[in-house]
Amino acid sequence: MIDIILLGTSALLPLPERALTSVALFCEGHSILFDCGEGTQTAARKCGVSLMKTDIIALTHYHGDHILGIPGLLQTMSCMGRTEKIYITGPEGLAKFMAPILTLTDFISFDVVLLEKLPEKLRDLIRGWPHGASLNAFPTVHRVPSQGYCFNLSRLGKFLPDKAQELNIPVNQWHILQHGENILLNERVITPSEVMQAPRKGLKFVFTGDTCECEEIINASRNADLLICEATYGEDFQAEQAREYGHMNFSQAAGIAKSAGVKRLWLSHYSQVIGSPLKYLPNAQKIYPEAICGHDGMRVTLDFEE
Repeated sequence: MIDIILLGTSALLPLPERALTSVALFCEGHSILFDCGEGTQTAARKCGVSLMKTDIIALTHYHGDHILGIPGLLQTMSCMGRTEKIYITGPEGLAKFMAPILTLTDFISFDVVLLEKLPEKLRDLIRGWPHGASLNAFPTVHRVPSQGYCFNLSRLGKFLPDKAQELNIPVNQWHILQHGENILLNERVITPSEVMQAPRKGLKFVFTGDTCECEEIINASRNADLLICEATYGEDFQAEQAREYGHMNFSQAAGIAKSAGVKRLWLSHYSQVIGSPLKYLPNAQKIYPEAICGHDGMRVTLDFEE
């Protein structure tokens, strides 16, 4: 099960009713924050969300409206007594761009670890994440190095006790196989596939960050349960303007969702000149009828299909 909360939906400029685009993901007591612009802490409080135990801050690029909330957030975590290290990941140039940001935090009570490349499984980085949880970056096309993120929560097949008994596997080792790991029994390696049914459908969430249309988003988003996609411009005639500045309009975002076959599309990252995103929603829905205008505080729980 995954909880997704859209903390803000604005581009470039935080507005009284619209915070800068940021998303919080929660899974089994752990969390990831996607982008952290100015005012992200305030946006989280308005949504009733605590960021104090965030494990990873995943940055899409290094423009100010996506990173300038980091110093204050880290200082607050420190004041609240945090001691666990926090990881920050992002595209090329992470150390260079984070150096002045981290200087602004002065002394904090925990370590900040910068990672341009994440491990295959999140539990290899942070203890306690589910075995099937992974976070993968994919390249996007903006005016600076940028990337989006795909969070997967895979699910193993059902355990077959009869098979385990046939192989004389001790009951106290069943849980190892149930978590997808091999065991050694009488000098023989037994794999989970020998005592499990085929893997069941997992969960998939994708966040684009700032980008124009590209095949990488479609490939990363295929059959996603939820895609939160940037939609800076509302009008169809702004398509070329959007590409020029490394963004999308509502129709282009909808085209991505349709091509990828996603289950849900939430539009976000609206220009400050868009007073009411709903005014432009028909431009997206004519291409992808299930498109929804994201709003600050929108949330959903993604659960496994039985």
